[in-house]
Amino acid sequence: MKAVSVRELKNNPSAALRAAREHPVMVLNRHQPEALLVHLDDEGLLTDSGVRKALATALYRDQSLSLGRAARFSGLSMAAFIQHVSKMGIPVVRGTATSVREDVEAIRTWRTGSSQPTQVR
Repeated sequence: MKAVSVRELKNNPSAALRAAREHPVMVLNRHQPEALLVHLDDEGLLTDSGVRKALATALYRDQSLSLGRAARFSGLSMAAFIQHVSKMGIPVVRGTATSVREDVEAIRTWRTGSSQPTQVR
């Protein structure tokens, strides 16, 4: 196992990621373990659809990935991913009732305007 300081990681993240391909890398903050970098493709970890779906779900839940990107990463269709996160109790539509109504109205306005032929000048 290799160790790098937070400063080393900040200055050269690529070196830490390259090292993590060979063995886990411990990130130290003031000489105390802070994080562990592990290469995810070891032993085909990401080829398991369950792992990809779990990672995509967690990243979407924490708002690190958008719905579309999380669905693509998981390998599911958008509809299947929406069903999956809904079953997990993770909201697909976020915001207040007012903001959702405003978004719906904006979409209606956009759809109405986009269905009109564009005038050529």
